[in-house]
Amino acid sequence: MELRDIEIFLTLAEELHFGRTAQRLHVTPARVSQAIKKQERRIGAALFDRTTRTVRLTPAGEQLHRELAAGYRQIMDGIENVSAAARGISGTLLLGTMGAQAWMLNTTVEAFRESYPAVEVTHREINPVDPLTPLRAGEVDIAHVWLPVREPDLTVGPVTHTSPITVMLAADHPYAQRESLCLEDYADLTFVAHNSPVPPYMEQVFQPFHTPSGRTVPRGPVVSNWDEQLKAVSYGQCVMATVAEVADFYTWPNLTFVPVRDAPPCRWALVWRTKTETPLIRAFSQTIAAMGE
Repeated sequence: MELRDIEIFLTLAEELHFGRTAQRLHVTPARVSQAIKKQERRIGAALFDRTTRTVRLTPAGEQLHRELAAGYRQIMDGIENVSAAARGISGTLLLGTMGAQAWMLNTTVEAFRESYPAVEVTHREINPVDPLTPLRAGEVDIAHVWLPVREPDLTVGPVTHTSPITVMLAADHPYAQRESLCLEDYADLTFVAHNSPVPPYMEQVFQPFHTPSGRTVPRGPVVSNWDEQLKAVSYGQCVMATVAEVADFYTWPNLTFVPVRDAPPCRWALVWRTKTETPLIRAFSQTIAAMGE
């Protein structure tokens, strides 16, 4: 199967429309139809169910899509890597991170700079209360945020690391001396609140809305940024769930950190706008992926 025919199949599997597929690939609809029929003859099964109104994958088509998608991306990434090395990738990459998480990426950023010395990596701070807005506003090219991110306009890259969950409390809080907490304890605490557009499914990674048994998790003072969260917690107005490494960087004498023993670890990854993906972004993402192998 030729690479072009694979590209046609994968694009049609995504668009489910012969005209849009042809337009996207700058070929005629007849060329798309010809390529699909050729693949179906070779495989011996229909790949798409076609009617005058709809196009959808058959079970054989779904299986072929699973088998080809990852391999095609690997091939294209390999071609892009060689091409980038030949022409030299340069420019400025605006990397958005949150506080201490920039330090967590330090080794990767240094490796990237060694591989692409003509690229300048410029750091931008991302507000953890509103992590996706700077990306959508074009203030950063690529953002380092916690998962999951299930936004149709954003691409999620490789996972960089995982972090245990801990609860930050005032040092004189009644729970401050505990060795650990559990998610069910959250109903007995008051957490920070906010009015930002962060998706609820992202917020509940740290601060769920209900405990495992279904009890409501209270919310307290409204905050708009990281400093306001720290101050609200330190004055005993509320508590806040965060990642364990925060305890190493924010050693305020009136703050303490208690691990949450049954909270799933938080995963961190690179995210960027799908429509504005560039060779520079792909190169940085591939550096992250290679270091995780």
